[in-house]
Amino acid sequence: MTRAHTAGATIERAELDELLAGVAHGDRVAFTDFYRATSARVYGLALRVVQHRAAAEEITQEVYLQVWQTAARYDASMSTPTGWLLMLTHRRAVDRVRRESAAAARDLVFGHAHRPVDHDVVAESVTRRLEAGSVVDGMRVLTPVQREAITLAYYGGRSYTEVADHLGIPLSTVKSRIRDGLRRLRTAVTDTVVAAG
Repeated sequence: MTRAHTAGATIERAELDELLAGVAHGDRVAFTDFYRATSARVYGLALRVVQHRAAAEEITQEVYLQVWQTAARYDASMSTPTGWLLMLTHRRAVDRVRRESAAAARDLVFGHAHRPVDHDVVAESVTRRLEAGSVVDGMRVLTPVQREAITLAYYGGRSYTEVADHLGIPLSTVKSRIRDGLRRLRTAVTDTVVAAG
């Protein structure tokens, strides 16, 4: 049998069996011929599954590395050489898609959990730690517009953007009302707690 195969040339199963047997014995020429005879199909299948050229090329390389390392385990009674090769390719391609999907899902969950919020987290945590009664008493020192903005944001559970939309005022105005109101509230509550202590 000649080993002068061109890319894309038709090759019989018996020839592929022989080439694969050569690969199993470390024959580099047999490996090259096997690659030339089958790589277009391997790449094509990988590309159909992963739908990305660079990833399909990587999978093709990984498959042929696996062929070089495990050709001795190929069992002709279980599959044709092409069937075995395409099974290896399909497994790797599906694994790649699953890994990338899992990574994308993890990134989405992480991004959602760590997304920036559009309100002052430090001020919010300070106000939550203060006693409820002191906060209610302290709300009396606020101007009506500060009280309304803070109530909507912290007790109504609205974002600064939602508060701005609700009140029909610019976002910057909402931020400044809440920031100034929280400062006044913090001072009033601290004075109340110190006086009580």
